[in-house]
Amino acid sequence: MAHFITTQKPIKFLHVFLTFVSLISRSLSSSPPPPSIHDLLLSRGLPKGLLPKEVKSYTLSDNGTLEVFLDEPCLTKYENRVFFDSVVRANLSYGSLIGVVGLSQEELFLWLPVKDIIVDDPKSGLILFDIGLAYKQLSLSLFEEPPNCKPQGILKNEVRKQKGFEALR
Repeated sequence: MAHFITTQKPIKFLHVFLTFVSLISRSLSSSPPPPSIHDLLLSRGLPKGLLPKEVKSYTLSDNGTLEVFLDEPCLTKYENRVFFDSVVRANLSYGSLIGVVGLSQEELFLWLPVKDIIVDDPKSGLILFDIGLAYKQLSLSLFEEPPNCKPQGILKNEVRKQKGFEALR
């Protein structure tokens, strides 16, 4: 003999149960937040201190194009002074940033664009910077921590020059 349930309680329970399962599955399927840019660099065989603390955000496309965004251009120092534009682009692969745009390094009073950054062998303790005219090897220890990056002093000097020029008029 079959018994039929005529109350609404099982239907309400089923609805609540399905809603609960749906919420759980959505929370499990949602992707975790992306890693910080510094953690991303570490996961790709590069030191986390290659980019300054002031990175606002970044995008990494499926083809490896990395775009890093800062609020404004800024200067910092590793061995020499380094200039970061407000957007720095490069192709990111394991152990390298190739085709870098938006990063320059001061060498003998000249600002030279950094074209590539490569860590061939992390055990060597060296990182290679291609600055166009030469390759420069630096100690990886210079890049252990993300540096503070200050608004570019070049602009301050230009403002001083302009004020001085106006004073001469």
